[in-house]
Amino acid sequence: MKEDYIFLTRCPACSSPGILPYKKGTIPYTGLSEEQIKITDSQYGKTWDMSFCRVCGHIFANPCPKPEFIFHLYSRVEDPLYSEEAEGRAKNFIRILRYLAKVMPKKGRLFDVGAATGILLDEARRRDWDVAGIEPSTWAVRTAQDRYGLSILQGYFEAAEIGKKTYDAVTMVDIIEHTPLPYKALAKARDILKPSGVLCIVTPDIHSPAARLAGERWWHYRPGHLAFFSRRSLDTILKRAGFKIFKNRKYAWTFSAHYLFSRKPSLAGLLKNKRLASFLKRIPIKLALGDSFEIYARKDERG
Repeated sequence: MKEDYIFLTRCPACSSPGILPYKKGTIPYTGLSEEQIKITDSQYGKTWDMSFCRVCGHIFANPCPKPEFIFHLYSRVEDPLYSEEAEGRAKNFIRILRYLAKVMPKKGRLFDVGAATGILLDEARRRDWDVAGIEPSTWAVRTAQDRYGLSILQGYFEAAEIGKKTYDAVTMVDIIEHTPLPYKALAKARDILKPSGVLCIVTPDIHSPAARLAGERWWHYRPGHLAFFSRRSLDTILKRAGFKIFKNRKYAWTFSAHYLFSRKPSLAGLLKNKRLASFLKRIPIKLALGDSFEIYARKDERG
């Protein structure tokens, strides 16, 4: 439905009107469903029509789903395969938590945006953080409660009532590329952070060698991704939102061999063999593709 989409006339990162067409999409603006935007979807290479900002270099879906519409879809997402990969995903998050422990004077309160089934929050709690988070999926919130005993807010981060200057750290792992208005999400993160609080962002790097090599089949080109950042556009939007980057490194992924087989149709059929499937689930594979930023920024009180 056309009323579920908006046409952006300014860059979502820097607010410049200097935007140009960038790439013709392959997703029709009707019929978008929750199945297409779940974490483990494998519709690689599918994109919206995209625009390019000639001021900061940000690339974004345009037109794009309205925030209310995309939140409605995410609230209905169910993704059991994500839970099955909890062990590997925990390894991804532990690296973040270790780094936060190094750069912060003491552990305090941590808020996870897009907490999914609570894997990051559970690992943080094990490391003596006082944790909270928010997640749109009703299924994921229920799973976090049943599996880890976590009470995660169910809702839309930008509209949620969360105390200002409450948290020492905010994590946004693979979140800002899912929102058509990323500045609002970052401004909200700044609001809830204490003075000199730390924000961690993980998001795809559209100019990475891996992205260029994969071309149209890059695995981050998928229906749920509405925003693609470069280092320049990330610098721009974070400064605008009141943050100062102090660390930039590449994110590494850990998945089971079973999960990676399931992503490729030519191999997925092998998983019907239960013994093989069980064996592959026990094999962790680290993918250091270098195609996602792992950014740490402090709340800049001078802004």
